[in-house]
Amino acid sequence: MARTLAMFTDVSLCIGCRACQVACKQWNQLAPEEPEWTGSYQNHPHFTDKSYRLVRFFEETDAKGQMQRWHMMSDVCKHCAQAGCLEACPTGAIYRTEYGTVNINQDICNGCRYCVSACPFGVVAFNHDTATATKCTFCNDRIHNGLGPACAKACPTESIRFGFRDELAVKAKQRVEELRKLGYKDAQLYGEDKDGPLGGLNAFFLLLGQPSIYGLPDKPKLPQLNVITDSLLSIGAALLVGLGALVAFRDRGGKGGA
Repeated sequence: MARTLAMFTDVSLCIGCRACQVACKQWNQLAPEEPEWTGSYQNHPHFTDKSYRLVRFFEETDAKGQMQRWHMMSDVCKHCAQAGCLEACPTGAIYRTEYGTVNINQDICNGCRYCVSACPFGVVAFNHDTATATKCTFCNDRIHNGLGPACAKACPTESIRFGFRDELAVKAKQRVEELRKLGYKDAQLYGEDKDGPLGGLNAFFLLLGQPSIYGLPDKPKLPQLNVITDSLLSIGAALLVGLGALVAFRDRGGKGGA
């Protein structure tokens, strides 16, 4: 297997210009969409089958509800090392490339949407026109021809960087230390640790605050990991209902005999 490729997004450099979002649409020939009012400058509330990359805007407020600062982040598929979409796919349409990225073969996808519900980040979307699931591929055609993803190429501030994961991780850690020295005490990496949740993310981020500020789960986990617990709870609930019914019938039978 080739060296793992990854994307590192430094939110401290993001200016919210959406050049990455436009470049993604252009290269992947995704149809335009009608903007939605989200209450902020964000023009879509979530990923869609026509928006593989999404620039998010967040307002951080204090205890009194007063805004402290803006946060902007260019969000994308995380290409998780332990990908919930890949594990949930029943047809083998979702596969991992030699570079560690996760893609969907449109010719094999049967449109079951298991991957949509299995993604802890809400990235995978369903295309009603093709009846298949879609998401970011890190511009698979470009990287196999020695080119970087369109979004990274279009970013004017180099907030989005693409390259070998091990090299990006070193640069990311150095950047965190730089920001902390500048007073950004909450600067942290999200998804860089291979021993962390989901085995690490191949699209990881440098955040200036807690993940929850950016709409990211603090400890992402796969929904299917809850199957055993949920099954046991369901069995327990069924037993309690059955026991309650049995007691009710016995009480009714006792009264009838009297």
